[in-house]
Amino acid sequence: MKVLRKMISIDEDLCDGCGQCVPGCEEGALQIIDGKAKLVAEKYCDGLGACLGECPTGALKVIEVEADDFDPEAVKELLTEQGRAVPDHMPDPKSLHLDGPKAKPASGGCGCAGSRIEAFAPAASPCQQANVPTDAEAGPSHLTHWPIQIRLVPADAPFLKGADLLLTADCVAVSMPGYHERFLPGKKVLMGCPKFDDVQLYVQRLAEIFTVSGIKSITVLEMEVPCCSNFSRIVAAALKQAGADIPAEKIIVKRTGEIKAKTTLDQPVPL
Repeated sequence: MKVLRKMISIDEDLCDGCGQCVPGCEEGALQIIDGKAKLVAEKYCDGLGACLGECPTGALKVIEVEADDFDPEAVKELLTEQGRAVPDHMPDPKSLHLDGPKAKPASGGCGCAGSRIEAFAPAASPCQQANVPTDAEAGPSHLTHWPIQIRLVPADAPFLKGADLLLTADCVAVSMPGYHERFLPGKKVLMGCPKFDDVQLYVQRLAEIFTVSGIKSITVLEMEVPCCSNFSRIVAAALKQAGADIPAEKIIVKRTGEIKAKTTLDQPVPL
């Protein structure tokens, strides 16, 4: 059945057949055929775009199109045939459909960890326990510049010159208590959403920043949900495009706000 949803599109003129996108697709939807990356079948592509940051030539992009519905069971069979592990975040097809006459409503029971509805019990702060007024509880802001959205900041912004850069997925700042105190001091922050924003714009903008601003270090804060993992891939792609060698650390944050793991962009670092 054809539905309106997001889907990977491959520009064969830009594709050089390097194959870096193939392992980047956890659903096994991409293969190198006749020297070019090909989508094996529409039903295998979840449209989340985790493979985008792996492409060094920009041949991949996510488009909105009428396509065969994503089929998790078919993906499981394909991965089993390929001898690959089945990801534990397999999306529900309903969560991938767009608004429109042929779209299905999003489901609260989605199997994708990024959109599954959950409830957490908030921790009571010491100030709340002592009945201290709310305005006394808040510390000072450590933000030193504006704007902060990646798509709004020019590559030659003065505050980026020689900066220690903090790249933050939007949801992190809401999930993590003490975000300002723990991560903003001494850093210049840029924020964005690797799922809903323009991935290629991010790669291009960050590559320009890495080229002209003399960035000293990069810290990437992303959520544990699968779609957010594209953030560090975007940064890696931008570094490669810029030909920049900048120390970069990735910190993965749980939905409940704790740090789950710290890694470099290419090598795990145990906590």
